Amino acid sequence: MLDGPLPEHERLEVLRSCMKDGRITAIPVRRSARLVLLDRVARAFEPGVRYSGDEVNTVLRGFSADVSALRRGLVDEGFMECGRTRYRRCGGTVDL
Repeated sequence: MLDGPLPEHERLEVLRSCMKDGRITAIPVRRSARLVLLDRVARAFEPGVRYSGDEVNTVLRGFSADVSALRRGLVDEGFMECGRTRYRRCGGTVDL
């Protein structure tokens, strides 16, 4: 069964249960909850800006020591795309 988007109150609950002081404490197993967490991480990157691998790692270290798992999740779930040497945010929510 595929998970659908979560209502706002559930999104907030996911973030409360998986993060403390801006750091990730747990990565949800349920895909819809994991997408909420990855969306929060993706929002640390400006849409369309190209980032080096080192720049991405620096930002991701602010969330978790496991930067490779976060980077892989962001790319696999379509929040970021990776070129030969650069990453670019291509998905997720934005503040208007």
